[in-house]
Amino acid sequence: MIEFAGRTAFVTGGANGVGIGIVRNLLEAGAKVAIADIRQESIDRALATLDNREVMGVELDVRSRDGFAAAADEVEAKFGPVSLVFNNAGVNLFQPIEDSSYDDWDWVLGVNLGGVINGVMTFAPRMKARSASGEVTGGHITNTASMASFIGSGSPGIYNTSKFAVRGLSYSLRHSMYQYGIGVSCVHPGLVKSNIYASDDVRPDELKGAMKPVDKAMVDRLAGVHEFGMEPDVIGARILDGIRENRANIFTHPDHKEEVREIFDEILADYRDYPRDAGFDQRVAFEKIRRDNFAETRRKAREI
Repeated sequence: MIEFAGRTAFVTGGANGVGIGIVRNLLEAGAKVAIADIRQESIDRALATLDNREVMGVELDVRSRDGFAAAADEVEAKFGPVSLVFNNAGVNLFQPIEDSSYDDWDWVLGVNLGGVINGVMTFAPRMKARSASGEVTGGHITNTASMASFIGSGSPGIYNTSKFAVRGLSYSLRHSMYQYGIGVSCVHPGLVKSNIYASDDVRPDELKGAMKPVDKAMVDRLAGVHEFGMEPDVIGARILDGIRENRANIFTHPDHKEEVREIFDEILADYRDYPRDAGFDQRVAFEKIRRDNFAETRRKAREI
């Protein structure tokens, strides 16, 4: 079981919502924590509530690879090597794919998927090298997806796309990083008390060219709905529990279990018992080797 005390954590989108819940729980567990967020004023408000413990803020647009590297260097210069990474920053756009623009795609994918890629590519090689040298033992990378990584409704289409991709990235990364004693988890929250409904507030000007006018009435409705979302400190505690157990998937909300079961039943129902084609036996023999190897990889990844 991983211990958080004494480790350095880097949390994107850390100033509110899921992020601040993760931050508070990490601090309670004895970690040193860097809050990375795109808004300095949000970082300042968050820091003002945290009693001057071992916590710092770094302003970061997660779409920026250079910005990520600079932020990582700044944090590690102050707190030491980062061994707990939380790629949590995200935005949403509540509209279907066919009503979206390329600017919409570039913005949402740039944050929700590109931000996770940049976090992984910044920290995973460092963590691997330090594990190999014995400088730091173990660690964990946690990527925030969503129940929208399983439940693909018509809206929000681009958000669904990004979160399905984060789930796939996390699975693959888990099955390579275990070799270095580093765990990887994917978090699938449901409704959270956060400001994600107001994502347009942080949309960059260069990606507003084909932006639809903000529907203030809808934003107000979503604000009311999010008031009933899970409290950040509750979800943060459940995420740390999932990391302690090295779960591949961390489901913080029990709300969706039966719905996910129905979706997977529908997927399995789409299979057909076709007659054997030429090459079937050879193909199945090869797939058995792959399947056995993958089962062994999953076992090893669970047991680090």
